[in-house]
Amino acid sequence: MPNKFNLLGILKFGVNLTFDICSFVIICFLLFPQITYAQEQAQASASIPAQPSSQELVRQAWEASGQNNLKRLEELVQQALESYGEAAMEQQKKLTAFPARGEEGKYQTLNDVATCLFVRAEAMMNAGKTEEARVRFQEIIDDYSFAQAWDPRGWYWSVAEKSQASIDVLTGKAREEPQEEPQKGLRTKPYIHTPGTAKIADYKQYGELLDVGTENYRYEIKDMTGLNRAVGEGIYPNTGAIFTNPRYKEVRKEGRLKGSHWDFVNSDDLEAAYFKWVTAPEPWGVRLFYLGIIFEKAGMHYEALRAYHALVVHFPTTVAWTYWQTPWYPGQAAIAKIRHILRMHPELNLQDEGMKITVRNGLDNDAKNDIIMTSPGAIVENGILRKAPLGEIKRRVGEGEVQLVQYVNGHWQLWVGGKPFVIKGMTYAPTKIGQSPDKGTLENWMEMDSNHNGLLDGPYEAWVDTNRNGIQDAEDPSVGDFQIMKDMGVNTLRLYHHPMKPNKDLLRKMFKEYGFRVIMGDFLGKYAIGSGASWSEGTDYENPRHRKNMMESVQRMVMEFKDEPYILLWVLGNENNYGVASNADKKPQVYFQFVNEAAQWIKSVDSNHPVAVNNGDTLFLDIFAQYAPDVDIFSANVYRGDYGFGSFWDQVSETAAKPAFITEYGCPAYARHLTLEEAEEAQAAYHRGNWMDIEGNTAGYVKGRGNALGGVVFEWIDEWWKNYEPYYHDRKSDAIGPFPGGYYFEEWFGITSQGDGSHSPFLRQLRKSYFVYKEMWNR
Repeated sequence: MPNKFNLLGILKFGVNLTFDICSFVIICFLLFPQITYAQEQAQASASIPAQPSSQELVRQAWEASGQNNLKRLEELVQQALESYGEAAMEQQKKLTAFPARGEEGKYQTLNDVATCLFVRAEAMMNAGKTEEARVRFQEIIDDYSFAQAWDPRGWYWSVAEKSQASIDVLTGKAREEPQEEPQKGLRTKPYIHTPGTAKIADYKQYGELLDVGTENYRYEIKDMTGLNRAVGEGIYPNTGAIFTNPRYKEVRKEGRLKGSHWDFVNSDDLEAAYFKWVTAPEPWGVRLFYLGIIFEKAGMHYEALRAYHALVVHFPTTVAWTYWQTPWYPGQAAIAKIRHILRMHPELNLQDEGMKITVRNGLDNDAKNDIIMTSPGAIVENGILRKAPLGEIKRRVGEGEVQLVQYVNGHWQLWVGGKPFVIKGMTYAPTKIGQSPDKGTLENWMEMDSNHNGLLDGPYEAWVDTNRNGIQDAEDPSVGDFQIMKDMGVNTLRLYHHPMKPNKDLLRKMFKEYGFRVIMGDFLGKYAIGSGASWSEGTDYENPRHRKNMMESVQRMVMEFKDEPYILLWVLGNENNYGVASNADKKPQVYFQFVNEAAQWIKSVDSNHPVAVNNGDTLFLDIFAQYAPDVDIFSANVYRGDYGFGSFWDQVSETAAKPAFITEYGCPAYARHLTLEEAEEAQAAYHRGNWMDIEGNTAGYVKGRGNALGGVVFEWIDEWWKNYEPYYHDRKSDAIGPFPGGYYFEEWFGITSQGDGSHSPFLRQLRKSYFVYKEMWNR
């Protein structure tokens, strides 16, 4: 987003940082309460407990490892074994499989002891004690097979699995055994025995829409028979017709309906998935959403539209919960899905009219105080995506080459050099395979010259493996990523001025030769960067010392770069509202007040570049709007699905009255149930849907909000270290996500790949997403 942060690298070397999706790597420090300024003073004289908890020993073990203090690390491991070893083994003996989700904490002692042992083995490995490290890793596998360590992204990871991955690296097995991709399967299609009689249901014909636009909205059915016929089998309220479908009994007899309905979300057996979800034990608001997805996959566009619209009409107040235990509103998502289908299929000649679900108090992750107001709208013919004149300019923000412009109709544009500028951005962090911040080996791409020929590897020596044969043929010249991205249509890169120092000479040359501009950021205390806080205490936005350090960091950034010709705008933070070594999630008002102070200072010395805040989706958007009025742009890292960003544009416009852009969005080119070719297609479709949503909400589009300034793709190339071992192109994931495979496969988000890794960091295989953007960004 960018936001994958590595503690081991920062502790060991002080500078290593890289980015990824709402996450950072396997660090246990966040298990402990963050320390406020008052607590910091009170604890200064507190005595140290005679026997630290197992969690405290884990924290100290990571710290000792980061300091390369093997002697201290050995003492901590021995203390963990003496104090908790016996209890850990007893917990291991009670298990025959990993604990169920939510039960992991009952085995905290087992988890912590194994984690301490893992930290020691990793430190030995990094210190070159290869054989001893291998023995220690094997002991973990043999004795602690069900131990798990906590990943602050919201899940546990298997200590034994990561130990085996490290052994594979030590023995060279990581290169020898490539993982097989799934076999291409047969995709079935739902059979509808009694299809709908109407392409799109006109609900006014069959009932009455009452109190439209209010929290008391409801739909009263007057003609049940007519409505059932119109929507067709399987779509509410036609719930019983499925049992007369002859294929239902046959599919059930064949055993294709066994298992949980959630197992069918990513199945290619769409016929079985349809039957399973019609009869699923979920609220109809949830069922209709997943039925819509099934119909979409089957290319049954009218059925999908009817399913999604039925959800909006009948069940707009449904609230469900994500994997991350945050509220999810299927009604709003269904409206976004409807618009996505209509954008992707103009041949349907349809458009939505008047659909809107507003959730008051929906920005605080507490569904109990929600007030949901519904206008169900309609789907009507004549679906041309039209643009209208913007009218006169009523407001300008900024005095220099880069300005924000607002028109009389409320729409916004970013202007550069007197012309509209849409951000077509890229997250660019080319990482050589084998390098990792976890190992302290990640190099700054702005300085990396692996073959010592005076040219930077990624920017100027990358080459496209045109026929994907893994060989640089005569028709594959070394042209560099900058040229490849320019051909694609990229005009902006997003960078941070710390902890790795930007190469100003390179950026000037990049701007002069390729025209790329830079969104320059300061982490504003995220990951404790710039605040002077330790990782374990975290940035406290009420701590005067932390605030002083962060303000000085912002000042250094602005004063160093404000006159550089490539600067487009400033961005403050990186999903700080989610926490992670800061208390912005606990004290969002204090955080956004400080953001506003930083923005005020920037504007006092630089009126030539707008200021944005980087948020995690729209959490605390209302607090931002109240306490950070001097921030010009609301930007966010948003991952919602192939249909785009849903209610994001409406929420920003209505709550903050600001222009906006997406600082990170993207999708993996891997899914367990798809071949690599199919997964590439799915990734390309995801990116197309996301960009079309951004484009449809830029200034001038009649059906859009008009506040979108563009977006930054995540990311340019696969980074193999994301799931810990940098020599594996890993195909494992522990976290559910809104992607084609249903999971975060973090090592597969690139729109280009590094092939089998043998020609890293130079080889580029262009995925289909690249060509989607080349088409859309150059027209």
